[in-house]
Amino acid sequence: MIHAHLDRTMMALADPTRRAILKHLSQKEARVTEIAQPFNMSLNAVSKHILILERARLVHRRRQGREHFLSASPEPLNEAADWIDEYRRTWEERLDRLGAYLKQLQAKENIDKQSKEKKNGRRKN
Repeated sequence: MIHAHLDRTMMALADPTRRAILKHLSQKEARVTEIAQPFNMSLNAVSKHILILERARLVHRRRQGREHFLSASPEPLNEAADWIDEYRRTWEERLDRLGAYLKQLQAKENIDKQSKEKKNGRRKN
């Protein structure tokens, strides 16, 4: 079930219009019509973007009479951040191990080079 939520969150965040809506809502609650104003698209198109954000649980809708107020809901972002952090830690560990291995190779190469130089220096004498 968590993967379905994560998939919806990532899909919702993939669109720049939805990210802009979410950014606006992270600052304050707003009416649907207020959210639609800065976009060069129909109210119906903005409503479709909002619906995707709602399905991803990134936006919460509150009705007051005929007015619809939207606010950001950060929980799905926290879940996505946790998932990303898990993979970040995994790759950092792998890259740290690779870095240590490369240092070992470099040290061995330096030792081999010094050994060859000493041998070549002896032969020239």
